[in-house]
Amino acid sequence: MLAVLGFVTILLVLALIMSKKVSTLVALIFVPAITGFIAAFINAPNVIIQAAQAAAEKAGTAYVEPVITFGTRFTKALSILSADYMGKGLSSIVATGVMFIFAILFFSTCSDAGVFDPIINRILKFTGEDPVKVCIGTFLIGCICHLDGSGATTFLIAIPACMPLFQKLKMNLWVEATIVALAAGIMNVMPWGGPTVRAAAAMSGLGYEVTGSELWVGIMPAWIAGLEVTGLTEAKTTSTSNELARSGWRWYFNVALILVILYILVTNRLSPAITFMIGYCVLLIVNYPSVDLQHKIINSHAQAAFLMVSIVFAAGAFTGVVKNSGMLAAMTDALVSIIPTSMGTFIAPVVGLFSVPLSLLFDPDSYYYGVMPVIANAVSAMGGNALAVAKASIMGQMTLGFPLSPLTGATFLLLGLSGQDLGDHQKHTLPYAWFASAIMVAVGCVACGLLF
Repeated sequence: MLAVLGFVTILLVLALIMSKKVSTLVALIFVPAITGFIAAFINAPNVIIQAAQAAAEKAGTAYVEPVITFGTRFTKALSILSADYMGKGLSSIVATGVMFIFAILFFSTCSDAGVFDPIINRILKFTGEDPVKVCIGTFLIGCICHLDGSGATTFLIAIPACMPLFQKLKMNLWVEATIVALAAGIMNVMPWGGPTVRAAAAMSGLGYEVTGSELWVGIMPAWIAGLEVTGLTEAKTTSTSNELARSGWRWYFNVALILVILYILVTNRLSPAITFMIGYCVLLIVNYPSVDLQHKIINSHAQAAFLMVSIVFAAGAFTGVVKNSGMLAAMTDALVSIIPTSMGTFIAPVVGLFSVPLSLLFDPDSYYYGVMPVIANAVSAMGGNALAVAKASIMGQMTLGFPLSPLTGATFLLLGLSGQDLGDHQKHTLPYAWFASAIMVAVGCVACGLLF
């Protein structure tokens, strides 16, 4: 039952978002609230009994089985939904939400101050008015930014830096979001990328001594093929004003401030939320000492920041329900149980082909520590290569697929910085990400031993 609820929850949310029947905010809150209550109602008797047993043990008295009425079960389900499901989901995302608010304010104000103008002008000298070169340059910037494996850092650097260039050439901003997402996704396959590290750890736990570097080297031809797949389009957009631009020593100060903040983020000297809060205050004081001007700038970006953080908190409630209710674990078991054993050595390529859409259903921990090991064991039992499942998985599952998934905060950071809607972003980017992943799988079958 929980597996059915889980799949219904995710499919309904994705369908509502992509069809634009309701806003992203409503879909991420309302649907899991309903299905989460149903799951809580199902789980309530066990929770009540466990609480009674724990109380009796603590008090040293005999356990008396509680009488569970409909009203008791209903009330307990409401409590479980609010505190254990949605509440825990929200509490886990608070720091991320605060970081997103101040990150958007910080980089938006940097753009107002003209920090990126000289960089963009130099890139323009290289790219000229050629949108193809602009897209290639954006892709390379995204790849370089993601060398540290952090999606948040990549989007925080690449999107604000390249956006003025897209605006100046009147190119569609969803193209920028798609290209940066593809760059971050393909670079997430690197040995220190989260999915690759998880895949290596899970396979090592099964007795296959393998490192992230070995997995990456094992699919090197496929990875290189994935780097070569990009898409681009051109359309009109608006240009920004330079009235708030700052030059001279302030420009150098702003660049130094950005570098200091990025250094702190990479080295974890402070939490990202605190870093951006302090950094934004310094940025405003130095560039716009007038209180009235500070209010004007904050208000000009407040709507985007509010929309962003509201979706982040909604996503926290959504993931809290799916994970804490047991839906995610049940979906994992159900997915594994329907894979026919007769597929044999063809399982790994099939896993690779569906690795991108699987990113919309499973977070990386659930997939790499729950789903993948079972599939790998099944393949091994049928005489296939278990490591091929790991290689195929990292060709899309939370690599090329992670900037599309509503289960990752980085996706909403990308959307907030680029001003895109989740449904539109998925419609535009999913085909390219899936195509790139399919190319990697095809090359992997020929050159990387996915069929052996």
